[in-house]
Amino acid sequence: MHRFTVTFTREIEADTAEEAALLLYQELSKGPLPDRYSVTDETGVNMEVKLDREKADEFASIDHTADPGNW
Repeated sequence: MHRFTVTFTREIEADTAEEAALLLYQELSKGPLPDRYSVTDETGVNMEVKLDREKADEFASIDHTADPGNW
């Protein structure tokens, strides 16, 4: 298995960093999840990834830990 760092950016207006984090959490728990990400692999190579929402939802609905290839 390889290791990746996945990030996304949202600009949020808030009075404190904690409030910004809470507002982001609120947004993610109620609205659609982001579909654009910045992905950096273990060698430092960075790429932008845009997910197909339908394929991403299908992937999320499957328990991939049950796949023996993941053990």
